[in-house]
Amino acid sequence: MVDRPAYSFNPGPPPEASRFLANKDWLPAFSFEDVEPQEHATAFTVAKAMQMDVLKDIREELQRALDEGIPLDQFQRNLRPRLEARGWWGKSTMIDPVTGEARQVQLGSPRRLRVIYQSNLRAARAAGQWERIQRTKRALPYLEYRLGPSERHRPHHQAKEGMILLADDPFWASWYPPNGWGCKCWVRQLTRAQAEERGISASPEVPMHDVVNTRTGEVRRVPIGIDPGWERNPGAQRVQASIDMLQGKAASVAPEIARVALRDLEDGWMAERARRHPDWRDDLPFLEALRRIFAPGGG
Repeated sequence: MVDRPAYSFNPGPPPEASRFLANKDWLPAFSFEDVEPQEHATAFTVAKAMQMDVLKDIREELQRALDEGIPLDQFQRNLRPRLEARGWWGKSTMIDPVTGEARQVQLGSPRRLRVIYQSNLRAARAAGQWERIQRTKRALPYLEYRLGPSERHRPHHQAKEGMILLADDPFWASWYPPNGWGCKCWVRQLTRAQAEERGISASPEVPMHDVVNTRTGEVRRVPIGIDPGWERNPGAQRVQASIDMLQGKAASVAPEIARVALRDLEDGWMAERARRHPDWRDDLPFLEALRRIFAPGGG
């Protein structure tokens, strides 16, 4: 079997990115801090969007924007009337479910829609690229950290520019972009010859610091230079959820994560290849289980 390449002459959306967003579960939340990084990889959430109809409106327009290549200004024009009709626009008073206090909060606004659009589409495209990286890493085993088109770059991100490491290096478990709000960094996939020509980097230490969740008081370790909440590779998180499902860990996986993992397994490239080529093998730990499931008479 010949894999689909990591590029396409079709101007349509990357199917992996579209699937990443489409397969997410739902998670209404009052604050971004109420959602763990691994939950962001499997559930769709928007701070202060506590009503499911509001959350569905936002997600529907994001999916259209991703699938149809709709630019930010058109996304804002499409979504704003829908949110205004539901009363989710401007400032409002809401009850904080953690403290029970009434708080004045910002609901919809042009700035918030820009943040929602950019953060969700960048995360989906990055996760889709990670899926393609996993599929093609035998031919293109290295990744190069690249800066985006920002006028000013964060020092810790700028220090990573040009770093070349194996796609399986643990560095990418945390430092796989985007690595913060508004981060436009990205990775380029390289052949071994290209990596050797540019110079392969030594696997770096990842300095950490303590970050306090102001909502819960919980302290967690986050790599220095990455915004809290962005310290996990969302594509890798989704793969791990599938591994846990196939290894019989469903009882320890939150139901919403399990649902997403099952949808990913049904729709993803690994299941497709296992269905078409039941004798196919690779070094990933769950492919033997996939082969059994999708082989004729399997299950």
